[in-house]
Amino acid sequence: MVTKRPPTASQTRRSRKRELTEDHLAATALKLFDAHGFEAVTMEQIAAAADVAKGTLYNHFPVKEALLAYLFRQEIATGMQQLHGALQSQKTFAARMRFLLRESARWNESRRAYMPHYLRFRTLDVGAPAGSDRQQRHSSGSQGILEALFRAGQDSGEVRKDLSPSKLASLFEFMCFGAVVVWLGEPDGDLNERFQFGLDVLLNGAAS
Repeated sequence: MVTKRPPTASQTRRSRKRELTEDHLAATALKLFDAHGFEAVTMEQIAAAADVAKGTLYNHFPVKEALLAYLFRQEIATGMQQLHGALQSQKTFAARMRFLLRESARWNESRRAYMPHYLRFRTLDVGAPAGSDRQQRHSSGSQGILEALFRAGQDSGEVRKDLSPSKLASLFEFMCFGAVVVWLGEPDGDLNERFQFGLDVLLNGAAS
């Protein structure tokens, strides 16, 4: 078996520097997006506002949508950390999932203006090899969280065990993706209502 060597000090420093640079670029881009609208902002404007060369920006983020994916991944990770205690306090699997969906609906509503751009960008990941660099960089990180929730549901006997937590989490994410797509086409639609309906079908099935 081949074991990976731990990163050297220089590799760790490069990783930290890259992360700090990407944090700065993403924060700068979000300020411009909020001030002027996503479509009006150019990559050149982002580079100028961040005081970096255009080549540096493109080296980290080839398109504006990649900046959104980076920002959203951070926001989702931070949000899940903040919700951990409240999520674990829910007594049943169904209650935990309903709570998570309500919070997810609130976050999607706060980022509604950006969601069409983000979702179009994420659909480019379809067909990419599992665990590929692109998937890892652009993923929201929700897959692992959902897998843990489904695994806990299986351990408590509330969720069927003939499907892996990974498959169940993927099915759940596709359900949420579809709900968001439909909601974006309905100016007065209720995203949480769509989420909860999808969860009901997922938990209870569509059979009469």
